[in-house]
Amino acid sequence: MSDFKLAVDQDQKARELPLLRVCGTAAENPHMRAFWGATLSFFLAFLGWFALAPFGVEVATSMHICENQLYPPESHPKRIAFLRYKDLATGDAYCQHGMVFGEDGVTPTDCAEVPNSAASPEDMQKYRPEVLAGCVCSAGTECSSVIANAGVASVASTIFVRVALGTLLERFGPVNVQAGLLTFGAVWVALAATIQQTWQYMLIRFFIGCVGATFVTNQFWCSLMFAPNVVGTANATAAGWGNLGGGVTQIFMTSALFAPMVSAGLDPDTAWRVSMIIPAVLLVLCAAALQLLCWDTPRGRRLDLKAAGKTRKASVRDYLQVLKDVRVVVMIFQYSACFGTELAMNNQLATHFRTYFQMPAQDAATLAGCFGLMNLFARSLGGICSDQLFKLAGFRARLWAQFLCLFLEAVFLFIFGLVDNTQPWYVALVVQILFSLFVQMAEGTSFAIVPFMNPNQLAVVSALVGAGGNMGAVLAGFCFYRPIEDPLLPFQVHAAYVMLWALLTPVYYWREHGSMFLAPAVSATNVLESPQKSGEVSEPGDISI
Repeated sequence: MSDFKLAVDQDQKARELPLLRVCGTAAENPHMRAFWGATLSFFLAFLGWFALAPFGVEVATSMHICENQLYPPESHPKRIAFLRYKDLATGDAYCQHGMVFGEDGVTPTDCAEVPNSAASPEDMQKYRPEVLAGCVCSAGTECSSVIANAGVASVASTIFVRVALGTLLERFGPVNVQAGLLTFGAVWVALAATIQQTWQYMLIRFFIGCVGATFVTNQFWCSLMFAPNVVGTANATAAGWGNLGGGVTQIFMTSALFAPMVSAGLDPDTAWRVSMIIPAVLLVLCAAALQLLCWDTPRGRRLDLKAAGKTRKASVRDYLQVLKDVRVVVMIFQYSACFGTELAMNNQLATHFRTYFQMPAQDAATLAGCFGLMNLFARSLGGICSDQLFKLAGFRARLWAQFLCLFLEAVFLFIFGLVDNTQPWYVALVVQILFSLFVQMAEGTSFAIVPFMNPNQLAVVSALVGAGGNMGAVLAGFCFYRPIEDPLLPFQVHAAYVMLWALLTPVYYWREHGSMFLAPAVSATNVLESPQKSGEVSEPGDISI
């Protein structure tokens, strides 16, 4: 009779996922300790990863890179950012009598002259610098560019760490690797409180981004602990609830930390700096808890690859061989269009609501946080829909689910890019929620297909697809949000990128499964629905439920 608190298979992997069954020692219940350790560590990693995102304007003010700090309006009255500025709350404009446009008819060059009919001293002002925000950081300013570059840096570093993590996990085990990543991230999150210069801001966000690689450990660890019949559910839940941290961060950092500190009398510069200490402390506490409470495998505290069934490490040749498959390449870019979009939104939305909709920090972060909160159920919902459609209509239905989720993601992202600041804020919120729903669902439908790409190289395929998500965030930052000097056009161009990859879904074809429009060429009778076999440890990606 097993001494475990959960039912296990012959490899001592759990055959069930009772979320609240957390009693017992590490030896009696290593499975649920690992599940919650993987989930909470990934959640807190997201908290640290994007803790600076909702403070973009405050950090810019502290670094003195706001447009009205670099170019005081009294001596530089014709800056484009000033000429275009209008206070949405009062309706007052910097150019109260209108703007004069250049030859292109779009770019303002000056404010219109004061009309002869002006009578009051206020009406006789050509420029009204008093209506400008405390920090003008609109599209096209150096401030906006610095924030965008820092956002790109925060997701770029994760790509490199994810590549290295496969070897590190096999050498040191998930507990040591996860604790090490959290501790490393905590140091840089704490150092964020000392930011004074733009290079410090970018460097710190780059190194904080390393904690984003905790996703790999999250999936690898659950795969060591759970049997094939439930590992998909475990991976989906651990990943989805971990990603939830991206939404909670926006709200927690502003509503629970920054706003109360400002209300208590701290100036905004001090308040955001002190706020950064809290996630750093939480990361260290979580790292310590993992070391004290969790095991790598059901068999023992530390990972033994041979005992776990791993016989060979993936080589560079394996990666190159996998990349020859056009289906894998398309999936990498499709995942860049969904998870990459999620990471891009985690960086962009709070600042977008702050600068374009001129919302207070707390309100802007709350709206931005609603995007990430959809992870509570939407990612798993994508896997569930894919599985249910498979049962009803076969494997080709999985491809249709993938196409529809990406297609609708692109549609609602484009609509979000059409919501200007003359519309009520709740219009943007409703569209954003629908957009987010299909982003997370597309992540689920993507990894419901991944196990069928190359079952013999599932770990390699999963690693490449996962890295594609971060690559998508980097591409979005450099190609869409950084160079385009318009508050809405980047979202529309990004939507076109997502649509492009949605429309390439018909490229997927299996002789035994067919494609969206073509029937299978051979019988799929002997094809395993879940390619994972008992005893395999390299199943970091199947999130279908």
